[in-house]
Amino acid sequence: MKVSMKRPTRREENRLYRRGYRLIAGTDEVGRGAWAGPLVAAAVILPKEFQLVGLNDSKKLAAKQREKLYKQIIHRAVAWSTAAVEQQQIDRHGLSQANRRALRQSVEQLPVRPDFILVDSFNFSFKSIPGRGIVRGDATVACIAAASIIAKVTRDRMMVAHHRRYPRYHFHQHKGYGTAEHRRLLLKHGPCALHRFSFEPIKSLV
Repeated sequence: MKVSMKRPTRREENRLYRRGYRLIAGTDEVGRGAWAGPLVAAAVILPKEFQLVGLNDSKKLAAKQREKLYKQIIHRAVAWSTAAVEQQQIDRHGLSQANRRALRQSVEQLPVRPDFILVDSFNFSFKSIPGRGIVRGDATVACIAAASIIAKVTRDRMMVAHHRRYPRYHFHQHKGYGTAEHRRLLLKHGPCALHRFSFEPIKSLV
């Protein structure tokens, strides 16, 4: 028997529409566990009647699928934005603070002010805008899934650009995550300025 794969829905957003909210932003971040590069967050407000075939948590999609969906999301969204916290700030202030800062900045940079915010996993307040965190929101809530795609594609493009500056680390392939190849190149060349020096194994290498 074929089992259908669950995908994000508009159920949570529809509940909020019925309560009178109109501009509902979904937010998510990527790069939390990477050894190198920034943490990137995105915020997206989708139109009320938005439907998009193939929309899913960015981690469940191939790169080509993400790129295709990214283009459709930014074309059809009411508003969207991204924010990056660089590796130096992660080292200085810690991952949790960097995470919240990126999410907050992504909301601040939206060209329109949302009236409710749905956040993947995190519970955090943003000024006077109500919101709440949803565990596994990127896999269950459409606007958060859309934000996860925007954040992932944005960060991947940044890491490809960084590869041109630091070609010996192959950032265009592993995007800064802790793969066997990344570890091998770290041991061979040592860390570069893009690495997070508060993270292992970079901390031990230094």
